[in-house]
Amino acid sequence: MCGCTHSTQDQALHLEGDPSLSAAPTSTLAPRKMPKSISVSKQLASVKALRKGSDLEKAIATIALIFRNSSDPDGKLGKATAKNLLQTQFRNFTEGQETKPKYKDLLSELDEHTENKLDFEDFMILLLSITVTSELLQNIWSVKIMK
Repeated sequence: MCGCTHSTQDQALHLEGDPSLSAAPTSTLAPRKMPKSISVSKQLASVKALRKGSDLEKAIATIALIFRNSSDPDGKLGKATAKNLLQTQFRNFTEGQETKPKYKDLLSELDEHTENKLDFEDFMILLLSITVTSELLQNIWSVKIMK
């Protein structure tokens, strides 16, 4: 989708080995050896950098963990797995979009993806694209904030 040579996941894993970056959060991903049966909330709690993290940081870390838990050993998602994640984990953003041209275009891009697998970066682009075209986003923006 984006054509980048390194996924965000690969970059995060690369940075973990650099001792000069030890003061910065090394990764929002679960350690490689963490069993997938451990809940995402427990995996999030195990990432020290997120203990005082913002809601946005925790949201992105949650996406990264769900991706990681669903990916193959190479850190990529097959198309069927990606579609399943969209239907199960992103249902409120995808519901009712199935007949809309923009949504159909996004899914057809997924079907035409030449590698047959998505890395984390491509998956994030897909999620953001679906978010931007969803009716749920329009509903969220129309919420009046009480002061």
